[in-house]
Amino acid sequence: MENQKFGLTIEEAVDCSGIGRTKIFEAIKLGKLTARKAGRRTIILREELSDFLKALPVREAA
Repeated sequence: MENQKFGLTIEEAVDCSGIGRTKIFEAIKLGKLTARKAGRRTIILREELSDFLKALPVREAA
């Protein structure tokens, strides 16, 4: 099993989630996604990104 990082940079969060940079920053600004700072680097915990994605509205079947 591959070791996964607990914290993701913004770019890694974008790659993992399929959501664009602008939407990630918007979610942080609105308080829907928690970001942490380590020096100048912004870190998003993998678990919090997962929780954010799970809380998105479910698309109804057509």
